[in-house]
Amino acid sequence: MAEVTTPQDSVDDLALDESVTFTSELIRIDTTNRGAGDCRERPAAEYVAERLAAAGLTPELLERTPGRTNVVARIEGTDPSADALLVHGHLDVVPAEADDWTVHPFSGEIRDGVVWGRGAIDMKNMDAMVLAVVRAWARAGIRPRRDIVIAYTADEEASAADGSGFLADEHPELFEGCTEGISESGAFTFHAGPRMPLYPIAAGERGTGWLKLTAHGKAGHGSKVNKANAVSTLAAAVARIGAHEWPVRLTPTVRAALTEIAALHGIQVDVDAPGFDVDELLGKLGPAAALVEPTVRNSANPTMLEAGYKVNVIPGRAVAYIDGRMVPGGEDEFHATLDRLTGPDVDWEFHHREVALQAPVDSPTYAKMRAAVERFDPDGHVVPYCMSGGTDAKQFSRLGITGYGFSPLKLPVGFDYQALFHGVDERVPVEALHFGVRVLDHYLRTA
Repeated sequence: MAEVTTPQDSVDDLALDESVTFTSELIRIDTTNRGAGDCRERPAAEYVAERLAAAGLTPELLERTPGRTNVVARIEGTDPSADALLVHGHLDVVPAEADDWTVHPFSGEIRDGVVWGRGAIDMKNMDAMVLAVVRAWARAGIRPRRDIVIAYTADEEASAADGSGFLADEHPELFEGCTEGISESGAFTFHAGPRMPLYPIAAGERGTGWLKLTAHGKAGHGSKVNKANAVSTLAAAVARIGAHEWPVRLTPTVRAALTEIAALHGIQVDVDAPGFDVDELLGKLGPAAALVEPTVRNSANPTMLEAGYKVNVIPGRAVAYIDGRMVPGGEDEFHATLDRLTGPDVDWEFHHREVALQAPVDSPTYAKMRAAVERFDPDGHVVPYCMSGGTDAKQFSRLGITGYGFSPLKLPVGFDYQALFHGVDERVPVEALHFGVRVLDHYLRTA
C-alpha cells in the first residue's frame, strides 16, 4: 500500500531525504559507550546542534563530564496555556565488532534501500527523524500547538549519569512545563501473523535492578577441606536465583496489551477471572506473545562472576552480578525474594537501580499517537505494551514527566526490529524512516 499524504502534511521531499542522510551521518560518528567513561558524544551533539540552529532554534550544549555532551532546545508552541512535550533521544550506542558485521558498523552505508550501522535502530534513526521534522517546520513556518522540548542525551547505554540523569538533576528548568515525553522503542511494525501488522506503543517500563552479590568465606589451600568456601556459597545462591520461577504480576499496561492482542486473535479474555492462566494465553498469541511475555513477571538473570586468582587457592571472597528487572509495583516482592534466595551468607546490593514506569493508555496523548500511526497505515493495529528494559524516560520521570515509547517505523515482513537492538547488522529501511517522519510530523503538530 502506498504511503498516505494529504495537503495538510508539512513534510517535503527534503525532509524525507534528510531523515536518511542524518541517520547515515550520525552513524558515522562513533559514539560507542562501553560503560567505562570513555565515550565522547560531543561530535554527535555538535552535529545535531548545528542543524537545530540552522532551523532557527537556540540549542544548549551541556556537560557533566568533558566530552559527554547533551543538547537541549525548545520550540515555542502557539498555545502558551498548553503543557509542554519532551521529545528525547540518546546519541550514544553500544559496542559493535566489525568482523561480525556484513558492513562496517560505523559506515552508515546505504545499500538496497537500507541504512546500515550501529544506531540505525537504537536510536540515531529517531534522532535524525526529529531533526528532519524540525527543519521542515522551519522551512514551512509551522509551529506546534504546545511547546516542544527536544533533548539529545549522552550516556543512555550505561548509567545515564552524564546524560538524562544529569539534565534532570542539574537543569530541570530546561524542562519547565513538560508533563509528557516520547522517545524510543514504540510504534514500530510487529508482524504478528498474516495481515496482522501491530504497532506497539510503549506505555510502561520495568524497573532496573542491577545487583552485586558478595560471599565471604575462609581463604585456604585448594587441596584442603573448606566448609567456608566463598565460591561454593556464592554459586549456590546464583543457582537458586537462576532457577527461581517468579509469580505473575499483571500491571494495567500489560492487562491492556493482553486484552487487545488477544481480541485481534479472536480471543476474548478476562484477566481478572478466577483461574486465568497468562502462560496459557501467551501460548495462543503466536509471535505477538513476545511483546508481552517478558513483562508479566519480575526477573533476575545471573550475568557475571568474579572469584579467585589461582586454581589451587580458595579465595576468601566471591562476587556475582545479576540483571534484575521489576514490574511496576513489584519492588517489595523483588527485595523479599532476593533476601530469601541469597540466604544469610551472601550479601546483595543494588549496583544500579532505576524505577519502573507506567503511562496511561486511555489518555488523549496515547489516542493521538494511535491516530497518527493509523493515519499513515490504516491497516495497522496500535496496541499498548510495556518495555522489558528501560530508557531515559526513567530519569526524566523525576521531573514528573510521563514517558511513552514512540519512534514510528513501518517495517516489512521478516524484519526483526527487536533482534537488531544491540545486535549484529543493525539497519533500518529508508521507507521506514520516511514513514516515521510523516507520523512524527503529524503527531507533534496535533499533540
